[in-house]
Amino acid sequence: MEAYELVMVLSPDMDEESTAGVVNRVNQFITDRGGALEKQDTWGLRRLAYPISKYKEGNYFLTLFSLDAGHTPELENTLQLNASVLRHLLLRKD
Repeated sequence: MEAYELVMVLSPDMDEESTAGVVNRVNQFITDRGGALEKQDTWGLRRLAYPISKYKEGNYFLTLFSLDAGHTPELENTLQLNASVLRHLLLRKD
């Protein structure tokens, strides 16, 4: 199992319930594949450095977790297909 750090920028148009649903689905993806969540942090609404899909702000979320490296391409594909996720960054921690 490798340690990872995931930062997601979600659409600011979503209400709290929808935002929590997206974050919970990502967490469920990780735990369903034998991963372990270490930390979940909400950074809140922040101004973007440049507009993304006509949005000037985004909801930021940080997740620290452990997961088998074979599942990370599937996780990234899932995040790319979700229209609510404006951007994401998945890093492996040393």
